[in-house]
Amino acid sequence: MSDVLTGLLTNKDVLLDPEGRVLWRLKERHRKLQEQSVQKLITSEKLLSLVTEGCVQQKLDHFNAQDTRTFRQRFLVNEKHWQRPSGPVFLFIGGEGPISVYDVVAGHHVDLAKDHGALLLALEHRFYGDSVTPDALKTETLVHLSSQQALVDLSVFHQFISSRYNLSRANTWISFGGSYSGALSAWFRGKFPHLVYGAVASSAPVKAKLDFSEYSQIVGSSLQNEDIGGSVKCVAEVQKAFSVLEAELMTGDSSGVARDFNCCQDLKNEDDKVELVQSLADIFMGTVQYNEEGVLMPVRELCALMTNTSGRYSSYERLVKVTQVYRSGSGQGHCLDVSHEAIVKELMDTTRERGGQRQWMYQTCAEFGFYQTCEGSSCPFSGMVTLSTYTRLCSELFGMSQNALLQHIAFTNAYYGADEPRASRVLYVNGGVDPWHALSVIRDGTEERGETVFITDTAHCADMSNRRSSDRRSLREARQEIGRRVSSWLKMAALNST
Repeated sequence: MSDVLTGLLTNKDVLLDPEGRVLWRLKERHRKLQEQSVQKLITSEKLLSLVTEGCVQQKLDHFNAQDTRTFRQRFLVNEKHWQRPSGPVFLFIGGEGPISVYDVVAGHHVDLAKDHGALLLALEHRFYGDSVTPDALKTETLVHLSSQQALVDLSVFHQFISSRYNLSRANTWISFGGSYSGALSAWFRGKFPHLVYGAVASSAPVKAKLDFSEYSQIVGSSLQNEDIGGSVKCVAEVQKAFSVLEAELMTGDSSGVARDFNCCQDLKNEDDKVELVQSLADIFMGTVQYNEEGVLMPVRELCALMTNTSGRYSSYERLVKVTQVYRSGSGQGHCLDVSHEAIVKELMDTTRERGGQRQWMYQTCAEFGFYQTCEGSSCPFSGMVTLSTYTRLCSELFGMSQNALLQHIAFTNAYYGADEPRASRVLYVNGGVDPWHALSVIRDGTEERGETVFITDTAHCADMSNRRSSDRRSLREARQEIGRRVSSWLKMAALNST
């Protein structure tokens, strides 16, 4: 099939990251684009000079009094908007990656800090970024990487900041976070309600689940959502393309497929073929998850490519074209490494602390699951990506069986309440396009059971970004509603403290 594509493929450079984890790379790109979007503002207003960086000493194991080992946890402070001495404290909780200056100088929570005279803080998650020990990635040390330990880190940090800045009950704390850190924001309020008065949890997957098949289902429904440029035809073409791809891999010339997608090597075995399929599916998943956030192309453009019948190209050939567009937009200039053996080797490397992939893989195995399978009839991609694709990695990397994974997930949901939380004054914000909303709280809440904002036509964590003229009306209204909720909490706290 490669010969047919001679006229379509004009660039010999390649496409995806060498680890084959496109979604992870897109998440990092999303972060960089956010930072770049406010770089001029940071420079012009000399905001860097207003940010203080420091470290707080944390116990490696908060739950073992006999273990005296510690590590240094990084944090950032911005006092520019703080109205001393009684102004509130807005805490941005770090997730599965390093924190940056962006977290205390830009974003919707920073806009709210300006309105309310708040002290801005950001705390990096243990074992990510620079908040690591020398042997952090060894499996025997990773046992101390958990959301439970992270919440106690937050409580220690609360005490540390309160002492350093001479804070009192008059300084109301509100926590903010998105995605995994959004879940941490909700859980911090639930487990330490005496420390944080209210919490905003954006795109927060608070329900752990081993087989997260809903992710692919929502990607499929979003690809046919006409409000964001999708169509039934788009999904049909995507399914057709992956069906042809799967047939070629199973019964045809897999070496020709490897050439079509410019793989670094021939597809040696079934695992390599699954890695290829997952990498290509990730492009569509990332397009939906970050729709209109500038990371890749929006759903409208992707579907226009997949449904373009002006040329003589088949759906499979248009899939190749999509990967070309991804390559040119993401700046990837190397071949696509789909070697399962190489990917496992990378994930077993215990010297690459800052990347975060091994740490996050451990957390999914030890607490959450979140494995994005695609085995049902509604799958828009390929059924080759099964649950065992992921659970085998838990066994290979950390020696965890699937039965152990099920036990870990059951504990997580019992400990936090899954999608039926019991904490008050937690605002769950979700986008209807975002596949992660399936594991969050999206129903209408009550004061006793939390509150919700659902934005039908926006994607992952869109509400957390800076305001843009291109923002949808629904997103602008959602930010206004978030602002009203935060204002009401602060007024309530002021009344309670008098």
